[in-house]
Amino acid sequence: MEKVRVRFAPSPTGPLHIGGVRTALFNYLFAKKNNGVFILRIEDTDQTRYVAGAENYIIESLEWCGLKFDESLKVGGNYGPYRQSERKEIYKKYAEQLVNQGNAYYAFDSSEELEEMREKLKAENNSNQQYGIFTRMQMKNSLSLTKDEVEKKLNSGENYVIRIKMPENEELEVDDLIRGKVVFNTNVLDDKVLYKSDGMPTYHLANIVDDHLMEISHVIRGEEWLPSLPLHKLLYRYFAWENTMPLFAHLPLLLKPTGKGKLSKRDGDQGGFPVFPLEWKDPETGDISSGYRESGYFADSFINMMALLGWNPGTEQEIFTMQELIEQFSIEKVGKSGSKFDPEKAKWFNHQYLQTKTDDELTGLYQIILKEKGFVFENSFVKNIVSIIKERANFVSDFWEHSDFFFKSPGEYDIKMIKKWWKEETPNQMKELIKVLNEIENFKSENIETIVKQWLEEKNYKMGQIMTAFRLAVVGEGKGPHMFDIVDIIGKKETIERIEKAIKNISLS
Repeated sequence: MEKVRVRFAPSPTGPLHIGGVRTALFNYLFAKKNNGVFILRIEDTDQTRYVAGAENYIIESLEWCGLKFDESLKVGGNYGPYRQSERKEIYKKYAEQLVNQGNAYYAFDSSEELEEMREKLKAENNSNQQYGIFTRMQMKNSLSLTKDEVEKKLNSGENYVIRIKMPENEELEVDDLIRGKVVFNTNVLDDKVLYKSDGMPTYHLANIVDDHLMEISHVIRGEEWLPSLPLHKLLYRYFAWENTMPLFAHLPLLLKPTGKGKLSKRDGDQGGFPVFPLEWKDPETGDISSGYRESGYFADSFINMMALLGWNPGTEQEIFTMQELIEQFSIEKVGKSGSKFDPEKAKWFNHQYLQTKTDDELTGLYQIILKEKGFVFENSFVKNIVSIIKERANFVSDFWEHSDFFFKSPGEYDIKMIKKWWKEETPNQMKELIKVLNEIENFKSENIETIVKQWLEEKNYKMGQIMTAFRLAVVGEGKGPHMFDIVDIIGKKETIERIEKAIKNISLS
C-alpha cells in the first residue's frame, strides 16, 4: 500500500456534530492502523455560511477527543496552508484549465434567471429541474453565447460562475471501500458550480485540488457526499490525475434513536441528550446547545461509544482503549446501513469507564462539585464516600444525588416513610440504639453491624422496622448505600447527633 494520508476536512459553518466526530475518528484509526498521516484541513470556501468561533470549536472538540493531527493549522506540515481560504490563489488556474479544455464553462445567469428556469421545468412536470445537459443551451453561458459576447461580459466584470460540463449519457463507475461498485448515469447529474467570480472555489473543486496536492490516499467521509462521487471522479479524469485518485469510503449515517432519519440537533433537544462533543453557544442567537464534555462524559468513553456506531469488530467486546481500536479497526468492518444512536447506551459506556477510574481521580473531580456547593472536606473523607457510591453513578455529577446526606444532616424527613415506619415506640427504640452505638469502641462498618444485629436479636425487634427508622433518622429518606457503611464514614458523634435530632423533630411532626 502507498503511504496512507487521510484528512478530516470540516467546514466552520457551526458546531461539530457527533457524526463529524465519528468521521474524524474513523480517519484517525485508519491512519494509525496503517502507520499513516492524519491531517486537519479547514474547508472555509463558503464565506457566506462562515460562523465566528466555529473553527476554534472544531479544533478544541477534536483535541478533547484525543484525536491528534500530524498536519494541521496548529501543527504545520509540508502541504499547507491547511485553511482553504488561504489557498484561494491556487484554485483559479485549475478552474480555467477545465474551461480551456472544454470540460467546464462560464455561466452568467442571475439568481432570477435560474429560478425562472426551475419554475418553467416544474410547470412542465419535468422531474429533472437542474442546470445541465438538457438546459444549458437555453441559459446564458459560454456554450450558448458567442465568443465575443463571453469576452465582453468577462471584461466588463459581470458576475459569473464556472460550471463543470457533464458528458452526455455516460455510466460512471466508482469503487467504494464500503459499498463496492457504485454506478451513476451522467444524464441525471447537474453541471455543478466549481468556481465563483469572487475568487472562491466551491467545495467540489477545492477538495479535489487539495486532496491531489496534499497527496491524500484515502477519502473517508459521510454518506451524504456519495451523490458527489461521480463529479469528483470526473474531475480526477479531466485533470489527468486518475492514477493518483484516492480510494473512497462513504460512512453510514448516524440515525435518530427511533432509527428513522438522520440524527439532528432537534433530536437531542427533544430527547435531552447532546449531539455535539462540547457545549456550543450560537454567536447570533445566544442559544446554548449541550455538549458531551459538559454533560459529564469522559472523552475516552465518548470515543469508545462513537467507534461502535457503524463499525463492528466482529466480537462481543464493547470496551476498547484507543490503542485497541487502532489495532482492530478496518474499513471492511464498517457497515453500509445507518447506525441508530442510543442515548442510554452512551450513558452505559460512561458508567463502565467511571468504574475504571481510580478513587483518587474521582475524588478530585467530585471535590470540584463540592466546592461549587460550598462544602470543604478532607480528600480522605470524600474518597471513602466515592468508593461506595460510584457503582450507582453514570457520571461524577450523579455523586451528589447519591451522597448529599454524607455532607449535611437531614433538614427534613420523608413523609411517606414517617407514616409507614416511625411508630409510637420508635423514639424509645432509637434512644436505645444511641446507647448501643455509644458503647462501640471500634466504630467500623462490620463491627457496628455485628453489635447492632446482636442487640436487635436480644430485644426481638424487627430488623426491617428498626433499620428503616435508623436510615430515616440519619439520611432523611430511603436512599443510600449500606447503612453501616454510612455511619462508619460520618462517625459515631455525627450519627448519634442525627438520631437525637430525628427523635426531636419527627416526634413533633
